[in-house]
Amino acid sequence: MFQFPISNLQFPIMSCIFCEIAARRAPADIVFQDEHVTAFMDKHPRAPTHILIIPNSHIESVDAIADDAAAWQAAQCLRAAREIARARGLSGYRLITNTGADAGQAVFHLHFHLLAGRKMGWPLG
Repeated sequence: MFQFPISNLQFPIMSCIFCEIAARRAPADIVFQDEHVTAFMDKHPRAPTHILIIPNSHIESVDAIADDAAAWQAAQCLRAAREIARARGLSGYRLITNTGADAGQAVFHLHFHLLAGRKMGWPLG
């Protein structure tokens, strides 16, 4: 869908799979990428549409958003969610992030799950 060259960006050198995906050093079905955000299909979808949206800069979780720069990066993920949903013609979607292992965070790189394609139930978890 949206793919932009990002070869001029700096990525952390660490063993973070999401950093590797953003840098295109690890495989993923990328559906959106710009200089701030990468979005790709979840390998274990929980809904007909299940896309992970990450900042290209490494931020561990919501708890690590400690300054304006990190907050801006997180906001770019929300902007990307809106753009992806509009481009895919989604009439509604759920956006979820987990913070910490007890909440179910498995990869410690801030990410948002965009879920759509069916009616969502409530309450969660």
